Amino acid sequence: MNASGQNRLARESSPYLLQHADNPVDWFPWCDEAFETARELGRPVMLSIGYSACHWCHVMAHESFEDPQTAEVLNSHFVSIKVDREERPDLDRIYQIAHQILAQRPGGWPLTMFLTPDDRLPFFGGTYFPRDARHGLPAFRDLLLRIARFYTEHEGELRDQNRRLENVLRQLERPPAPAGEALDGSPLTDARSRMQHGFDPRHGGFGEAPKFPQTPALEGLLRQWYRSVQVGQPDPATLQMVELTVRRMAEGGVFDHVGGGFFRYSVDERWSIPHFEKMLYDNGPLLALNAELHAVTGDPLFRDTAVATADWALREMRHEAGGFCSSLDADADGREGGSYVWTPDEVAELLPPQEHAVASARFGLDRRPNFGDRWHLRVQRDLAHTATQAGVEERHVPELLRSARQKLLAARERRPRPPRDDKILAGWNGQMVRGLAIAARHLERPDLACAATATVDFIEREMLRDGRLLATWKDGRARFPAYLDDHAYLVDGLLELLQVRWRRSDLELALRLAEALLARFRDNEHGGFYFTADDHEELIYRPRPFTDDSLPAGNGVAARVFGRLGHMVGEPLYLEAQEQTLRAARESLREVPEAHYALLMALDEYLNPPTTIILRGEPAELERWHARAVRGFHPDRLALSIPSDEAGLPGLLAERPARGRITAWICEGMTCQAPIVDDPEALQRSLGTGS
Repeated sequence: MNASGQNRLARESSPYLLQHADNPVDWFPWCDEAFETARELGRPVMLSIGYSACHWCHVMAHESFEDPQTAEVLNSHFVSIKVDREERPDLDRIYQIAHQILAQRPGGWPLTMFLTPDDRLPFFGGTYFPRDARHGLPAFRDLLLRIARFYTEHEGELRDQNRRLENVLRQLERPPAPAGEALDGSPLTDARSRMQHGFDPRHGGFGEAPKFPQTPALEGLLRQWYRSVQVGQPDPATLQMVELTVRRMAEGGVFDHVGGGFFRYSVDERWSIPHFEKMLYDNGPLLALNAELHAVTGDPLFRDTAVATADWALREMRHEAGGFCSSLDADADGREGGSYVWTPDEVAELLPPQEHAVASARFGLDRRPNFGDRWHLRVQRDLAHTATQAGVEERHVPELLRSARQKLLAARERRPRPPRDDKILAGWNGQMVRGLAIAARHLERPDLACAATATVDFIEREMLRDGRLLATWKDGRARFPAYLDDHAYLVDGLLELLQVRWRRSDLELALRLAEALLARFRDNEHGGFYFTADDHEELIYRPRPFTDDSLPAGNGVAARVFGRLGHMVGEPLYLEAQEQTLRAARESLREVPEAHYALLMALDEYLNPPTTIILRGEPAELERWHARAVRGFHPDRLALSIPSDEAGLPGLLAERPARGRITAWICEGMTCQAPIVDDPEALQRSLGTGS
């Protein structure tokens, strides 16, 4: 502890770690000193992993880590390490896997693991432990004393268990597909069937409560529907799964109807009551998905939801230095959801009678409160029934709702705000760049492309050091070598942004990041990419993640962008990396295909290579042709508009010059059409009537 009573976490930049700087627990950040101290004292390590917006992390902190008696047990019998899982997803990923092996059930946050200090292997673990025994969980202080005693008295048993855990970790790697075995689309068919089996046809979503967005699967299903249309066998049931799920989310309480943006997940099957944290990594992909659904269906609900999500991100999550912050806390003013819920009297006092009547009908404020004695807003009636209930003409309802939301938002801005984690993460910002770029294209919002461009500029300026991408930025300081996801998500975002506006520097950055993946992350023996670089700190396990979680698997995104880059610039090494990644994941795709939609989308593009459209010419003409090339929902299309005077382009791009005022070069995989010169109708015919 320092002179002001703070522990070592006071020197850290992570908002989550700083939340614990005043704890009486003698915390260490993850560092060699902590393990050396534990070895010298003959104590086990208590590793606690969480993040700043995590509600149950706060609960455990208040109950145990702020409690002097619990701190005394920790300080006397353990060396305690606190980790921000958003800064160190490598550690979180490894110890979540270890927890699942030891406990035979999924983990979560806070993650609480107990390690032997010399090998850093866990011998026991769990998630949240209460201060007092309840719900079948032991009191944390009692558990600590039992673990300390067991560590002292049963060292031999722990060593045997650690060796078994090491063996299990080594056996997690699966063999790749044999070189002569062709990859086929059967995992796509199997995944779609399994998703249909788990689909909730009434409320949307998959499985039972709690319900998570599962955005990678929704995006993959939307592309499967698109593929069914392309081959002349439309599959409306697949589109229905996506459309109903996103509709119910957009109408439900998992969407913020006052301020925009999506909460983390729903605690019930109806999407009514959320877990109130807002994560950047949810909102970037959901922004893109809603914009794409608007392009497919024309439904204004999806457009309005995308616009509100983008506006929320720009208003509340954009850092003044550039880039987007990580999250908003679930709690405000000491209560979960405290910033978002309303009493009946509050709403009645804020809104004039006609607006109150419409808001009450639309959001169910004329019914019983749904969050204790308060309301959390969700759509209860469509516009027609809202108009009837409120006694107004339907054409007036949207404007009355807009005005009511503005007044409610203004009132909410005067409340205590949920704390914002203002560190900037490269990968999550890559996802937001992608979401903004897709929304800019489908919603005709050039300001969103400007925001995405400014984010890329920030990352280039602040998060690249000596040619290496760093994972986090906070208070002017970039830290931690970037991970697989950071590189892959950022390349994905850059490719989408290049489809909105050409900047040579964006293409060059995408290629530099791709080359870094090949040089430092690739498993040259088995295929695919490790989560950490080859010069990363040595940990107990170096995973190659293939499975999606709340975000798409980095290997899946990497395989897809390598395929797109390979066809764009004609680089065989990129196409080889795509194929070898898919081969490395073959067994996973066969066994649990529905958990690997990022890889399934890459598999689909491997089997059906995307259409690459390169437009070259004068800027004024380029804009008109480009609008034709990117119109509509075509996820298998990559269209770049490059001015004719752009010289020294990489690979095949250098072989696509302008001829005449404007030229279109169209290739499907490695098969290219004759160039189209100064004939926009010919471009339209080549792209098809659905363009």
